[in-house]
Amino acid sequence: MSLIFGLLFVTVVFLTSALSGIFGMAGGLVLLWFLLVLFPATTAIAVHGVIQLTANASRAWLSRNFIEWRIVALMTCGVVAAVLGLLLVSYTPNTVTVSLLVGLMPILVWMPKTWFHFDGSRTSHALGCGFVAGGLTIAAGLSGPLIDIFFIRTRMDRRQVVATKAMIQVVSHGIKILFYLGAALTLSQGQWAMILLAAPFAMLGTQAGNRILQRLTDANFRAWTRWIVTVIGSFYFLQGVAMMV
Repeated sequence: MSLIFGLLFVTVVFLTSALSGIFGMAGGLVLLWFLLVLFPATTAIAVHGVIQLTANASRAWLSRNFIEWRIVALMTCGVVAAVLGLLLVSYTPNTVTVSLLVGLMPILVWMPKTWFHFDGSRTSHALGCGFVAGGLTIAAGLSGPLIDIFFIRTRMDRRQVVATKAMIQVVSHGIKILFYLGAALTLSQGQWAMILLAAPFAMLGTQAGNRILQRLTDANFRAWTRWIVTVIGSFYFLQGVAMMV
């Protein structure tokens, strides 16, 4: 990889990690698009998992006092069940499928809260969230907007939401890396060197975003999240349709 491209890659990782540090997602959406431009879908999802694992782990560590561990444990069980199901059907993604799935996610953030009766603090709902979100993480690379609807009726504030989601996604991305390990191993040593070099910048971006998060109100947090995810998702969807045509 050239020096200019390396600097671009590191910059994208830093900025997208900062964005996720603020809103708990969105940055992952942008990063996945950037990686899909560079690699086949399976490889892009694997690389996305490595970088997002680093970013989410640092975010979870910074907010560790706000993590709801019981919810994380229950959702992890659901994630494992979803992965086993996808292994049975030998699922393999492509860029069109990923773009359309991610592009449809913003619909979730605009649906009236009264439509949802999910509460991630309830055992059955947490298991269901882990299963559906875990399956979507493997199929499309991420699932942030879907996880959100399971936190609508909880009494968690923005810090608990971001911290708990970060820990759940540490688990999901870790399993995602294992699922696409074969594709990840096709990368050259130079490519892996660049990815590993970018990892510390993911942590720095997360720290920067976390500082901004502390200054947001819960109302601003939810409003900005909705619009940012919608704009990014719309771009994904249009890209997927264009590829199909």
